[in-house]
Amino acid sequence: MGVAMGETRIRVRFRALRTSPASQELNLLVDSRAVYSWLPRKFLEELGVKPVRRGRFKTIKGEVLVRDVGHLFVEYEGEIAPTTVVFAEEGDESVFGLHALESLGLEVDPVTRQVRKSEALIAL
Repeated sequence: MGVAMGETRIRVRFRALRTSPASQELNLLVDSRAVYSWLPRKFLEELGVKPVRRGRFKTIKGEVLVRDVGHLFVEYEGEIAPTTVVFAEEGDESVFGLHALESLGLEVDPVTRQVRKSEALIAL
């Protein structure tokens, strides 16, 4: 799969618990407009991630979707952080969202469109 002009992708590793030996890697489109990352339900279930609640999400087209939400750990370049994820259903896009980016102290460079370590996170 090629990368379209203006797209930013990130290769990250996920695990259900910080100390879990079982982990899986994904190459995801970064979407900083999405609050949470959306990962395929089957992928999350294989890792042992359990839904903790249901959430309501508004699409760019204004449609409201109800999806399961859970928690897991994400790893990128040696950094590991907890994040919240949406259990994506068939037909949903898989994306790496803002919560995961900020949990790892990352941002997307507006010029190069590359993921980089944040100089500092916004405090206020």
